[in-house]
Amino acid sequence: MATEKIFIAVAGNIGTGKTTLTNLLSKRFSWTAHFEAVIDNPYLADFYRDMSRWSFPLQIYFLNNRFKAHQNITNGTNSAIQDRSIYEDANIFARNLYEQGQMEERDYNNYLDLYRAMCQFLTPPDLVLYLRKSLPKLKERIALRGREYEKNIPDEYLSNLNRYYDDWMENYDLGKKLIIDSTDIDFLNNPKDFDTVAQKILNALDQRDLFLESRNVDSRMHVSVAHA
Repeated sequence: MATEKIFIAVAGNIGTGKTTLTNLLSKRFSWTAHFEAVIDNPYLADFYRDMSRWSFPLQIYFLNNRFKAHQNITNGTNSAIQDRSIYEDANIFARNLYEQGQMEERDYNNYLDLYRAMCQFLTPPDLVLYLRKSLPKLKERIALRGREYEKNIPDEYLSNLNRYYDDWMENYDLGKKLIIDSTDIDFLNNPKDFDTVAQKILNALDQRDLFLESRNVDSRMHVSVAHA
């Protein structure tokens, strides 16, 4: 059985389906899932009401939580998948807030100094999976999930995030990356779409042969138990 541990980060804009895909992949491959802190986030609702006031504390909150999750993954023994990475906080969200005038320069520079110091203690994921989605589909998905604090997210905010994500992925060089356009796929309700995404991930991993071997052993064990 394979002993190599796999660490995958699922990246993408608000409403791309990161959490859904993270959950599905976790169940398919028995990876430990680490989800973004949304429900218990004490700043998020205030942030969407007044971005300039709450941008800095919100970003520090996310940075802290994702740093701890990243460390738990790399220090642990199980393969894991993370819903949004620490790298997105700085390269997309904090950058967007600063360049749109929603975060003061001194706060932004302070934030970047802390982020860079934290990254020195992190081992990058084996694979970053970036889910892209068009603005109309993002808005459609955000509306469907019905979160009150997301109802008034400006189109410009989402469009800028898409642009920064594309820029970040183009220049990402910390490890392997896989870009999947999720605009016209539904991995929750269409098993073929999910199977296609799962296969693309396996193909992108150096350890895929050992990992598939491990999966086959696990499957045979389950069959043996079922017939016992």
